[in-house]
Amino acid sequence: MTESVAFQSEREGDGVLTSEEALSSGNIQIIGALAGAAALSGCGGGTETTTAPAPVPVSISDAQASRFLAQATIGYSKSDISAVRSMGIGSWLNMQFGMARPQTFWDFLTAGGFDAAANINSTNGFDPMIWSQLMSSSDIVRQRMGLALLDIWAVGIDGINTSWRPFVMAAYLDVLWDNALANYRDIMEGVSTSVAMGSFLTYLGNVKANPATGAIPDENYARELMQLFTIGLYELNMDGSQVLSAGAPVATYSQADVSQAARVWTGYNYASADNTTPARMRIPMAIIATRHETEATSLLNGAITIPAGTDGATARKIALDGLFNHKTLPPFVCKQLIQRLVTSNPSGAYINRVANVFVNNGSGVRGDMKAVVRAILTDVEARDDAQITSTTFGKLRDPVLRLTLWAKAFNVTSPTNLWPFGNVSSSANRLGQSPGRTPSVFNWFRPGYTPPGTAIANGGLVAPEFQITNEPSIIAYVNYMQALIISGAGEAKPDYSALTALASDSQKLLAELNFVLAADQISTTTLAQMKAALDTIAVATAAGLNNRIYAAILLVMASPEYLVLR
Repeated sequence: MTESVAFQSEREGDGVLTSEEALSSGNIQIIGALAGAAALSGCGGGTETTTAPAPVPVSISDAQASRFLAQATIGYSKSDISAVRSMGIGSWLNMQFGMARPQTFWDFLTAGGFDAAANINSTNGFDPMIWSQLMSSSDIVRQRMGLALLDIWAVGIDGINTSWRPFVMAAYLDVLWDNALANYRDIMEGVSTSVAMGSFLTYLGNVKANPATGAIPDENYARELMQLFTIGLYELNMDGSQVLSAGAPVATYSQADVSQAARVWTGYNYASADNTTPARMRIPMAIIATRHETEATSLLNGAITIPAGTDGATARKIALDGLFNHKTLPPFVCKQLIQRLVTSNPSGAYINRVANVFVNNGSGVRGDMKAVVRAILTDVEARDDAQITSTTFGKLRDPVLRLTLWAKAFNVTSPTNLWPFGNVSSSANRLGQSPGRTPSVFNWFRPGYTPPGTAIANGGLVAPEFQITNEPSIIAYVNYMQALIISGAGEAKPDYSALTALASDSQKLLAELNFVLAADQISTTTLAQMKAALDTIAVATAAGLNNRIYAAILLVMASPEYLVLR
């Protein structure tokens, strides 16, 4: 492993415990564990547990609260754990659902002066804008849901071909974050009319067919709206299983349906011609009537029918309403949300329960995101402690979520609001993933990805996050986090003061980190190996205490039991 930073210790001998030594001392061999044990036993392989899930407890322990927060939030602190335990999950969720956003992405950019004319063709402010929200906001459930929705409705700033790109993305992210706890139909509407999606999937400037030239409407959004955002490729039962006909899956749509649907998305353009400020990037796209296709449109076997002469806004409403009410949308969307928050391989019963809440929140409302989020997080399978030892339950933590949990757990602050973490998408020396910088509409990884040649594949399971996990990315993650843990990022510094009193006792230090970061799921064997490594770091001085703290955090955050969220 490449040695990026040394832990400056007071160990006898050469006086330095390097990152290589810290990770291998006590025969921990973190890299091998990450590539092997986490991949093959952490997220899949073996036989699915058949025992009935335990009922959701009325009161919960500190470890149960920590586990819940790891599924529910962008990151959390020890005080958040105490709040969940004292309030109970239901009341704590009510409190989070009632929180207003402290600041919009758009307002962050304007407050920072990024709307100055000099920034018209730059991406200045984009990364600080996102890290500010993810690391400093108190609405930690909304932040997590916003990121989950961005995984589904993927747009990346580098794929947007406009001026004022940070503002285009800010307006788009505000649609997702504002509606993350509202209604899925509102998300569909806001995204479909956003300049960001119009540019990313190339229907900004889309025009109707021209028989004289043979030109046809752009089909990108028409296709991906169905394939990725609403109903998927095949019809599903409510438990997420495929509808079969003569033993074969039933397709939800055809190429002819895509061609028909493309007519809906013609005529879209900027609502204003004024590009001297970014203001028009926030306004929903307008529909130019002369460029919009008004021929009769029919798709999905007549389930969506738009009469000839229908104006663009009405055509959009008919199309989106039809997809929103399609029988496959609830299990298709809910399975992906469960995958993002709780487990890569939810049972059919779990999907069915959540999908039925999507259909009806108990008051006859379809698509209520608060109800869906509550159903996902409080489901008996999500809260069952027996899942901790299951070989089929859980998920690999996204690299970005590992970073934001560290930031929230140790109160990372940026006094001048610079949040200088930047673009962390490099898999050579960063995380291999960065929010808002997805390379394509298929995001960083696919929900159905299975790492080939593994027990996961042999068990018929999926592990989406492993699509961006390999030996170089693992090494890059450990080295990058090592540097951050020690020094922070520029002016953005962590606060480890609460750990100082524990550092002289490596067992107590590890117990605290295991509880806060890993919900007490790190095994006694792994903890013993970590303790052996930490005890080689002398703590006679403040510097020694700090170096032990740095090493302990890194070892915990590199352990398979932490990296696999259960």
